[in-house]
Amino acid sequence: MTEIQYDKDADGIVTLTFDSQGQSANTMNQAWTASMYAALDRLDAEDGLTGVVLASAKKTFFAGGDLGEMLASEPVAEDIFTWIEHAKGAIRRMETMEVPVVAAINGAALGGGYEICLGCNHRIVLNSPKAVTGTPEVTLGLLPGAGGCVRLPATIGLEKALPILLEGKPQAPAKALKLGMVDQMVETAEELIPAAKAWIKANPGAHTQPWDQKGFTYPGGGPTAPNIRQIAAGAPTMLYNKTRGLHPGPEKILDIAVNSMRMGFDSALRAESRGLAYLLSGPHSKAAISTFFFGMQAIKGGKVRPEGDKWKASSSAVLGAGMMGGGIAWAQASRGLPTVLKDMEMAKAEQGKAYSAGLVEKRVGRGQMTEEQGAALMDLIRPTDADDYDGTDLIVEAVFENIDLKEKVIAETFEKLGAGGIYGSNTSTLPISILAEACPDPSRFIGLHFFSPVDKMKVVEIIMGEKTSEETLRKGYDYVQQVGYTPIVVNDSRGFFTSRVFGTFLDEGFQLLRDGMNPVAIERAAWKAGMPVGPFDIQDQVSQELSRKVRETHKMLDERLGVESGFGKYNTASAEIVDQMCDMGRRGRNWDKAGCYDYPADGPKRLWDGLTQFQKGNKDIAVEDAVDRILYRQSIEALRCLDENVLRTEVEGNVGSIFAIGFPAHTGGALQFCHFTGLDKFKARADELAAEYGERFTVTDAMMAKLG
Repeated sequence: MTEIQYDKDADGIVTLTFDSQGQSANTMNQAWTASMYAALDRLDAEDGLTGVVLASAKKTFFAGGDLGEMLASEPVAEDIFTWIEHAKGAIRRMETMEVPVVAAINGAALGGGYEICLGCNHRIVLNSPKAVTGTPEVTLGLLPGAGGCVRLPATIGLEKALPILLEGKPQAPAKALKLGMVDQMVETAEELIPAAKAWIKANPGAHTQPWDQKGFTYPGGGPTAPNIRQIAAGAPTMLYNKTRGLHPGPEKILDIAVNSMRMGFDSALRAESRGLAYLLSGPHSKAAISTFFFGMQAIKGGKVRPEGDKWKASSSAVLGAGMMGGGIAWAQASRGLPTVLKDMEMAKAEQGKAYSAGLVEKRVGRGQMTEEQGAALMDLIRPTDADDYDGTDLIVEAVFENIDLKEKVIAETFEKLGAGGIYGSNTSTLPISILAEACPDPSRFIGLHFFSPVDKMKVVEIIMGEKTSEETLRKGYDYVQQVGYTPIVVNDSRGFFTSRVFGTFLDEGFQLLRDGMNPVAIERAAWKAGMPVGPFDIQDQVSQELSRKVRETHKMLDERLGVESGFGKYNTASAEIVDQMCDMGRRGRNWDKAGCYDYPADGPKRLWDGLTQFQKGNKDIAVEDAVDRILYRQSIEALRCLDENVLRTEVEGNVGSIFAIGFPAHTGGALQFCHFTGLDKFKARADELAAEYGERFTVTDAMMAKLG
């Protein structure tokens, strides 16, 4: 069996059909590379060869480099360089043949797959939404190392190429054609290879790439052109503002793409290989590949989902039409799920639906949705103030975070479920096992924790109660994917996973403040760490009032149960300061237009001068130490969740920490951060922080042993 099928027709045209054995997609691994060199040897020996067509036997054209091979071992950069040069050498050898080579792109050609296409003289793509092309390597901490950084600027010009290389977004066929990434488009798969052969017959001499021809000039301007010089001068600063210097991949891509225009073509390809070898031998790519490729693949592919038939809800009801309820109604309707949006007053239910109307209006205005599509979406949301949703497949309770209110609503509405339906609570901190006591059948009750704003935060924390059945978990998992969100599954506890870790971020900001660090420097340290916003900024968005009410709710719950849960036991600084701020009438942006920041009507927000009154110490804390405290505090809490079996897998902890609470993506997530740093180094630094700043940074050997 071979990785590449070889077929020569009567006109002397050979079709090489990629068909990686034992894989659902073609990848640039050692087996493919060996087969490609063997095919090239055979082509060189052919009599009467007139052209070559590259095709695929898979649904995709070519998926790129084999990431499993890349992570299987940790060779030194020199060995990686040699491997890269050997693999991409096959593409260079192919493009210097004395006959035309055409790519017949039947499906996705991404990464190394598209780079193979760039080595062809002509690229024909199928007009299908699945036949996307592009270079997504940057999203995995890598760079296009099979010639993409060099060939794409030479094909379409640096100005067009940089966004494709630096953003990594796949391009649909029509857009790729317009950009010049492909040269021709056909409407059916049956037309692809005949069109490729027809082009070869019509262009028998078109076998020399533009960059190999004397007098070649770059499309859109060469290295000395004013626009290119301007890009080269301004792009590094713009890139740093975006990446904060935390992602080496984009910097390498920019450096290689720009400088490829100033050196010989083969020298540029070698520089690209060195750049990829550097990235593959560092921690960033391993973190990104582990989380964003293999981690997301495991979640999307159902590796953490209970076995069983796929379930799909055909009707639903959302109880509570506030910000969260309105957002959940939008999420469901946008994926075709009919939704009853219920509140105590019809005006409030209508207001909840109006939230979706605003989102529809924006999308129609941007051309992302037609007016007809928007109207159809809105028709799926039915506001009501009555309990008129008997027999529904799914009920999501989204009332205010008050245990007495939630228990009342659950008890009154559980009977509205249809046979086989499930009931979810959109709680952020309250134990699912306790809430489940309010319903007749706790096996059908589960936590479905959406995040705000729901239309942007595309992740749901699914919480298993003590009596939640595996069938209910399976249905909840399928529902989350049905509405287009990423599910992470956790076991029940106070605050679950995301709220616990998120709370430590807010608290550590206040701990730094209490220790005497300047508030501006604290926000800056969070920025340098890679957090989306600083702890004081996000605290104002969450609101001090909500933080206080959540804490009070858990105190009342402790009293009711006669226990000391320990929820937020280390969050002493935020508890103290937030309560004082509430008493001072600074309950957050949406409550008082005042909190950690002032929000003047005539200008931008600014940090409140009064924050310094909460300083108790005068420690001279370096920004680097503040960065470590912010990151380690969250990572250690995630470790506790893993140790306590709140988190079921590292994968879900990493994905959840990035997409739900904004843990810096370049680390691969709150648990991957331990591997990113190095386990021994992480433990040693945690011990230093615990010795200087307290028990909240304590990491035990047992906790570390839970890491894979």
